[in-house]
Amino acid sequence: MANEKNVLGTTLKLCCGNTGFTREGFCYVPNSDFGNHSVCAIMTDEFLAFSKASGNDLITPNPMYDFKGLKAGDRWCLCAVRWYHAVAANVAPPVILEASNAKALEVVGLDVLKAHAHEP
Repeated sequence: MANEKNVLGTTLKLCCGNTGFTREGFCYVPNSDFGNHSVCAIMTDEFLAFSKASGNDLITPNPMYDFKGLKAGDRWCLCAVRWYHAVAANVAPPVILEASNAKALEVVGLDVLKAHAHEP
């Protein structure tokens, strides 16, 4: 997976430690990832509440999966569809384009991702 591309067509960058479907820190999307965890996003309180209300609690720690829970400011590889639903609900967290896998473009357009890009 070292040759994965991001949504900008360049080499996929690290999202953060222990994130993504593979828990390697990169938003890799292997064939077994039916959720397309391709969008590297910076969590916000609004998005975390939205996700929890939608049935995906990313806040509560789950020791069984060595998951410490997320808080605002943490980076995480999100399912492209969930992130796109958050756009419609006006709670989409900012994305790191360089760390978002090109497979995100199967769900959401680059223009939408760019409109929500994190500005360092």
